Amino acid sequence: MNNNYRAWRVPVCSTLLLATAVSAEQDLKTYLDSTNRVTLSFRFGLNISGKFKGTGGILGGAGHYADGYVLTDVSGNAGNQTWYWGYQNASQVNASAPNSIDMHRYSAGGLTGENSGDDSPYLGAEITYNHEFGIKEDWHHLRYGLEVAFNFMPIEFNSGGLYSAVSRITDTYGYTAGTTPPGAPYAGGYQGPNFVLNVPPINSSTALVPGASFLAQQHFDANLWGFRLGPYIEYPLSKKWNLHLSGGLAVGLLDAEANWKEKLTDPLNNVSITASGSGSDTSLLWGYYIGLEAAYQINKDWGIEAGVQFQDLGTYSHNFGGRVAELDLSQSIFVHVGVSYSF
Repeated sequence: MNNNYRAWRVPVCSTLLLATAVSAEQDLKTYLDSTNRVTLSFRFGLNISGKFKGTGGILGGAGHYADGYVLTDVSGNAGNQTWYWGYQNASQVNASAPNSIDMHRYSAGGLTGENSGDDSPYLGAEITYNHEFGIKEDWHHLRYGLEVAFNFMPIEFNSGGLYSAVSRITDTYGYTAGTTPPGAPYAGGYQGPNFVLNVPPINSSTALVPGASFLAQQHFDANLWGFRLGPYIEYPLSKKWNLHLSGGLAVGLLDAEANWKEKLTDPLNNVSITASGSGSDTSLLWGYYIGLEAAYQINKDWGIEAGVQFQDLGTYSHNFGGRVAELDLSQSIFVHVGVSYSF
């Protein structure tokens, strides 16, 4: 009796296993019937940072002062003298020492030359088209094809602040005894010859200014239009699930605007200086992307997808009316969730 049981059990089990395998294979092929897919996704941009460079330009530095300038003339300041200088007020002459002119610049505690903005996530959208070229039957029905995508993402950041720990730096320059400098205000040229100052300064002193403040306000606003093109491979895990890997060319068109404003207030020395600038720019950026996503097929036509992309479009930099705005897109990460339609 046991022998008879074994005799029919083996072919029956074999038949059931074969039927199950054939059914799974047919289900997988049913899912693989579609060779085109369009996906509409929301994209969250991460690791995108921006900053302004040259913040605090009106405070002075590198030969520029709040009340004048002392720069290198056409001779290269031969004999440690320059005629490429200027000043604004008669009170600067012989203020600290005989035969000298004082120049003043400022520094703000906590202020750096680079002012970074907020690097919060950015929200955008993308439409993707996938076209299948073929199937590797012997590789568990691995699909391969071409991926094309268009996307859009607004990018905005602000930086700056109000700085109250303001110091006044006095650089004292000498001139030849027995000579008289031109009356204020005076602006000497690069070519000369003009009245000369001795360089470098003979003395420099720093003092904290009570009640002084420095305000910096900087704003960057841009629209990033993107395009992606590259091959993909798709590994089906079952009728419903698959993994999608893609990579290739990434292009970005950045349409940017920026504006900035700085104000130095020194009531003790009756100084108030305001400067501002703005501008717009459009730049084309090139790079690459790599993406990995998981997809779930709800039915023959509709599905949902979620994934992550790494994209490198380099670093964007542009001078907007006197201040340089920089946007780092070299290590961007995009997390996306979308709905797909297969046909």
